[in-house]
Amino acid sequence: MRTELHDEVHYHLALSGQEIHMNDLIGKEVTIKYQNIINCIKCGRQTKKSFAQGYCYPCFITAPETEECVLRPELCRAHEGIARDMIFAEEHCLIDHFVYLALSSGVKVGVTRNHQVPHRWIDQGAWKAIKLAVTPNRYIAGIMEVGLKQYFTDKTNWRHMLTNKLATEMDLVKQKDRAIELLHPDLRVYAIDDDTVTEIKYPVIHYPEKVKSINLDTTSFINDTLTGIKGQYLIFDSGAVLNIRKHNGYLVELSF
Repeated sequence: MRTELHDEVHYHLALSGQEIHMNDLIGKEVTIKYQNIINCIKCGRQTKKSFAQGYCYPCFITAPETEECVLRPELCRAHEGIARDMIFAEEHCLIDHFVYLALSSGVKVGVTRNHQVPHRWIDQGAWKAIKLAVTPNRYIAGIMEVGLKQYFTDKTNWRHMLTNKLATEMDLVKQKDRAIELLHPDLRVYAIDDDTVTEIKYPVIHYPEKVKSINLDTTSFINDTLTGIKGQYLIFDSGAVLNIRKHNGYLVELSF
């Protein structure tokens, strides 16, 4: 889902060449029918199984969008001239990256391309975030993240995120100062002085006490009231949650 940050996050879902403003559906009964067809989001071919959130297997092992540094930035070698596609790498790896701290149920360290702020934070369901450093490429940002993973998590607890268990006592500016002190001296030069904390509000009527993740491979029909959206998850009144990003390329019929 495409996101925009206003007073709260606005979500737009692309289906059959049109965009649906999903915020308008919150509080309404919706029906999702999976048509048992998956098309690769890279080449368009039909595939029985989706890899890396939307790719057929041939694209998964060859496309620059699925190279190993996507998940592990410290493995990026584009700065050495090594990549599946150097033109892609010049536009996505050899550009400024932010190392950041995001707050959900705890403090998380992460890396994102400069043009992905605040969308990356939204996708992870963070309710507050702060930029820690800016680096000239993905590799250096990844090295910083690896160093800080000893002290901060690099994962989001999705269950806590979707039940709105927030770490409200955390001061992100103080956590940023701590993180800078923990960095190797050679990496502190990339730290930035901007202490702006971005706060993010999500369109949720109420959060469930417990959540049950469902996927379209095993649950091809959903009929429920949409009570909110957070991260890339649809939250239903029954406590069921559906990760939309995970189902890129799935052909569905949405009615409301």
